[in-house]
Amino acid sequence: QVVESGGGLVQPGGSLRLSCAASGFTLENFAIGWFRQAPGKEREGVACVSTIDGSTHYADSVKGRFTISRVDGQNTVYLQMARLKPEDTAVYYCAADSMALAHLECSVSHYSDYWGQGTQVTDSS
Repeated sequence: QVVESGGGLVQPGGSLRLSCAASGFTLENFAIGWFRQAPGKEREGVACVSTIDGSTHYADSVKGRFTISRVDGQNTVYLQMARLKPEDTAVYYCAADSMALAHLECSVSHYSDYWGQGTQVTDSS
């Protein structure tokens, strides 16, 4: 399973770091992604990383503000969020998948192996 943590209330322009911890399996050879779903909207890809080649993919709306990372030897992936905006308010989900498509594109439809329960990020304005 994967478990997210680190969500909360944040002021516009603030920062937050989300964590995605995997248990029961190792993240090696998996693609790991962060996705979000705002009220009334579809779930969308935010940032994804491939453990095979380290490639990353970001949604245009978060490029330059969010960073996905993984520390070698840790079974955890992080999403560092900076300069947060009201439109970043959403439930953030972590997912992992071993299929090739997941390593190539940060798309909800490519992730099915593991999904977390989500963590809420809320703009306080």
